[in-house]
Amino acid sequence: MPKYYDELDAVLRALADPTRRAIVERLVRCPAVVSELAEPFSMALPSLLQHLRVLENAGLLTSQKQGRVRTVSLRPGSLDVLHLWLGEQRTPAERQADRLGIHLARTTPKET
Repeated sequence: MPKYYDELDAVLRALADPTRRAIVERLVRCPAVVSELAEPFSMALPSLLQHLRVLENAGLLTSQKQGRVRTVSLRPGSLDVLHLWLGEQRTPAERQADRLGIHLARTTPKET
């Protein structure tokens, strides 16, 4: 089992929730203050902070507090573990699809 599986598991668990995925999608564009992140959701601020904590514990977010304002940003490279794992899964699937394509090309009558 690759060494990065613990990190991958944490990221996948964090992204399993649609609210947390929406937060990540928003933060891909640029950092945001917590009150701005809370606007599109119909939940209490403590609930949103809990979602942010899960994302931060998974290593996806960083936050900085200046006075009473907390700014949250996506941690650079935090989604790389997903790209790595998906790349590893894609290769066997692509080989299987290639074999299927060759088989179909050999067994399907050609139109003239």
